[in-house]
Amino acid sequence: MSSAAVRDFETIAPLLDPWHRRVAEEAEEFARSVLLPLPAPEDDAAARDQARQVLTLLGEAGWCRESVPADYGGARERVDTRACCLIRQAVAWASPLADAVFALQCLGAMPLALGGDERVRRRYLPAVAEGRAMAAFALTEPEAGSDAASMTTRARRDGDGWVLEGEKHLISNAGIADFYVVFAVTDPEARSRGITAFVVDADRPGVVFRGAQVLSEPHPLGRIGFEGVRLAAAARVGTEGGGLKLALATLDRLRPTVAAAACGMGLRARDVALEWTRSRRQFGRPLSELQIVRSKLAELATELEAARLLTFRAAREADLEGPRLTVLASMAKAYATEAAWRAVDQAVQLSGGRGVLADHPADRLYRAVRALRIYEGATEIQHLVIARHLLAEAE
Repeated sequence: MSSAAVRDFETIAPLLDPWHRRVAEEAEEFARSVLLPLPAPEDDAAARDQARQVLTLLGEAGWCRESVPADYGGARERVDTRACCLIRQAVAWASPLADAVFALQCLGAMPLALGGDERVRRRYLPAVAEGRAMAAFALTEPEAGSDAASMTTRARRDGDGWVLEGEKHLISNAGIADFYVVFAVTDPEARSRGITAFVVDADRPGVVFRGAQVLSEPHPLGRIGFEGVRLAAAARVGTEGGGLKLALATLDRLRPTVAAAACGMGLRARDVALEWTRSRRQFGRPLSELQIVRSKLAELATELEAARLLTFRAAREADLEGPRLTVLASMAKAYATEAAWRAVDQAVQLSGGRGVLADHPADRLYRAVRALRIYEGATEIQHLVIARHLLAEAE
């Protein structure tokens, strides 16, 4: 493990338990030795192929076990958010695509762990833990993004079961997932209290992959249609009408891990900037000796330190089931993703012309980190959450 990594760990050590160091060291070694050598996917098709390959690698190495509780093949009695953050930070440093694959295992498994009945948990979670089943989380719709309560996908009763109709878009792992956790309206009059979650196998009749939505940095994303999909009563996850609450609880627990992924990308940008400015000579000396360059490096490093402290403070709150999880997770997600974006932008700027070449690490990071400021709640939505809690506390 590099001395830089040891120093980075010491920043957050007060917020961790002693055993977390081993997770951090092993995750970094895996990222450096297994993920970093993988070729960067050049297009959507390559990303889809590599995502399945990465899932196998994550499963064989045991990392997917961190996404489910021990009763279902997981590594620990319950999912440890700080461990997931350490993994996402290391994996995102090496491969944003691999980070997305690990993140979706967590995102798809969490609603089942929180709300699925025992049969559902036994069927899906062990396969997630072993990397045999690829998960997806289907909440967003063309007209229902930040305002999830305006979704139009419907699930109507049919005897003892349900029939699902509608469409989801901007869904990670769309078209390659083995199952989807789908949120649908079961009582239109109840608005946010009329949404229910279901687990839906990808090969079920009526589940249709309607096409990829291609990102500038290759990532399996797309649209999924549900055309008269018949579901058994056991496919319901959690209580009828409790779907949105379940989705928000899932996102609260996992937003710190988004912040951790952003920190990983920011740390990679820092490493790229340090390596380049120390080796590149201009005006007769290394760039790193120029005062303006040092100022940029200092600002970049300071913001990343602050971001990581916020991130692991929120992750600790999740593990302790603390009362301030929602607001701390929003603070961490908002600040870390914005700080990482600025760090990557600085790395591009400091790399000069090379930094905007399509195959340069800084340019790839520039494309990859941008989405983090939007998914699982855009920065502006996190600011609304933070302000609402601030005002409530003032009352």
